[in-house]
Amino acid sequence: MEYAIVDIETTGGTAKNCGITEIAILIHDGNEIIAEFETLINPEQDIPIYITGLTGIDNGMVHDAPTFDELGEKLWSLLHGRVFVAHSVNFDYGFVRESFARFGREFKADKLCTVRLARKVIPGLSSYSLGRICEHRNIPILARHRAMGDARATAILFDEMIKERPEIISASLKKNSGEAFLPPNISLSKFRQIPEKCGVYYMLNERGKVIYVGKAINIKERFKNHFSGNLLPGLKQKLKSEVFDLKWELTGSEMMALLVEALEIKRLWPKYNSALKLPKTMWGLFQYTDGSGFIRFQIAKVTKHLRPLESFLSSEEAHAFLKDGIKSFGLCPRLCGLRKAPCSEGGFLSCQGTCNSQLPPQEYSQNAKDFINLIEESKREILVKFKGRSDQEIAACVFDRGVLKSYGYFSEMTELESILEQLEPVPTVPETFYILKQFLPSLAPEQIQVLNPVS
Repeated sequence: MEYAIVDIETTGGTAKNCGITEIAILIHDGNEIIAEFETLINPEQDIPIYITGLTGIDNGMVHDAPTFDELGEKLWSLLHGRVFVAHSVNFDYGFVRESFARFGREFKADKLCTVRLARKVIPGLSSYSLGRICEHRNIPILARHRAMGDARATAILFDEMIKERPEIISASLKKNSGEAFLPPNISLSKFRQIPEKCGVYYMLNERGKVIYVGKAINIKERFKNHFSGNLLPGLKQKLKSEVFDLKWELTGSEMMALLVEALEIKRLWPKYNSALKLPKTMWGLFQYTDGSGFIRFQIAKVTKHLRPLESFLSSEEAHAFLKDGIKSFGLCPRLCGLRKAPCSEGGFLSCQGTCNSQLPPQEYSQNAKDFINLIEESKREILVKFKGRSDQEIAACVFDRGVLKSYGYFSEMTELESILEQLEPVPTVPETFYILKQFLPSLAPEQIQVLNPVS
């Protein structure tokens, strides 16, 4: 980070009505002064006598000096992109910003005030005028109330403060730029590098270990919200003290970000991703044939030993799905585990007399098989394509029985055979099933391609 240490002389005290008569700029790279610039400026207005008495600059001295417009490009190259430093910075900054506005440029810069910094680094002084501070610190001012004389003294003071208390400089930058929320070990320059794009981000601790993985449509905004909002205050404070670095991976779409996040959480097991680290209770729809030859359905929790026909996030979701199947295929609620008493006692007409043995097992089982086939048909191996990380790129994912099997990024012109050969296999992560289920209704038919049927 570089700093532009600035001092100006003017025709008066208001930037709207007065002009700059002299400017000095010293460029500091964080270690030392690396460049200097000074010039008189024709303010294109008279200099009051009392100003001449203070600065020594009169109308004759600036008559042949360049105007601000003539110096505009040079001054822009010196100031743009650097932190603007001055003693009572708002005065100098206000004049420079107003002059650039007349020139046709909108000047914005992070600011540091050496008065405010000195109050923190050198507490207890009766006055924080440049003269009094320099007297206290034995800093020479070779030409008082001239731009370069005051700028050199300010630069020496700033150099001493940034080396004595660098943390105060960093904290002041964060506060002045509206970014005081940043964790103490994340610099302002690092925050500015964070992309405002969709992807997955990784918070790292002091040893470089990932302690949190997240996804966001806007990574920069999401990172900011971690530390500036009121959500999960306990987690916010823990992350704020432990995060030392941030890395990210762009994904191009929210669906891809969710998939990668799920994969990375299961791969890395970050300290603060408790929600996805713990296995979720999943519910399943199971089927079996009873002793009389009837195909029955049952809703129960999923275990590693039993493979359901269909999986659900909740018991309620599973029951709603089964009730739709009962209605659509004329199934028996009792044989589906939703009733204990015969259906005729409750007036359930969809049963078609199965409970009273009026419908033979073979005929009823065909209805049940049609329901099972519908479920299986919806769980073929499919290739899904959606937006990539650029306009010329697509993301491609293969799902097997609804769970992500492999993925990759390709040019829009890549042939299907080449895509399938280059896809990167991934471990089985059940959460990806629900991500596909969430986004499937919003995908266009041309985004989905059926591959081999499930055997």
